[in-house]
Amino acid sequence: MSNNEQTAIRFEHVSYSINGKNILYDITGNVPIGKITTIVGPSGTGKSTLFRLSNGLISPDSGKIFVLGKNIEEYDPVSLRKIVALAPQSAPMIEGTVFSNLRLPFDLHGKAFDETEAKKLLHLVNLDPDLLFHDANRLSGGERQKVSIARTLANRPQILLLDEITSSLDPVSQQEIEHLILSINEKYKTTILWITHQMDQAIRVGDFTWMLMDGKLAESGKISELQMSDNVRIQQFIKGETK
Repeated sequence: MSNNEQTAIRFEHVSYSINGKNILYDITGNVPIGKITTIVGPSGTGKSTLFRLSNGLISPDSGKIFVLGKNIEEYDPVSLRKIVALAPQSAPMIEGTVFSNLRLPFDLHGKAFDETEAKKLLHLVNLDPDLLFHDANRLSGGERQKVSIARTLANRPQILLLDEITSSLDPVSQQEIEHLILSINEKYKTTILWITHQMDQAIRVGDFTWMLMDGKLAESGKISELQMSDNVRIQQFIKGETK
């Protein structure tokens, strides 16, 4: 990528710390627009922090972040989170029905929401519309994750952040979610950043991969390029020798 217009998100020398401890240090890189970029690396290396910086939940200590070519500081928080939406690992549901959960983003923004719109969202994530008035907390893990993704897609974000959304799912549900995300990316050209601890998943779903280690961007590129890396720690992680 040669300039901000060709990227969904650009980080320029971004650092972030908590109580003097570096969480992320001097991150510089481009997230290609319309592609799936997987974020991998050992636990505690700043992957989720990178996401919180990307949608303005926290601000960097230094450096700049650009979203669709515009400095992130120029967005108001509501507008930014319509563009950059986060689907968390836990797929939290509020008490009530699937409809109530899908309506939540609309309520927060004071927008009308009806059954027709709710069924469109369920269709988008391949869920039966008959689930609309079921108790959301009685759904299976895979169903809850799909509802969570549908809720995240309510504002039609251009950039979707997925934080280990399949880590607690059985293999069948994991495969369904992977196919769903791939279809959303293909159909809507949504830019997707996907944190995963599974290298085999990163290989299956990612166009590009970022490898974070010790709060730094150790390597980035196509997965085939990472597999050719001469960095011993990267090779150990790829082979599953470190977590």
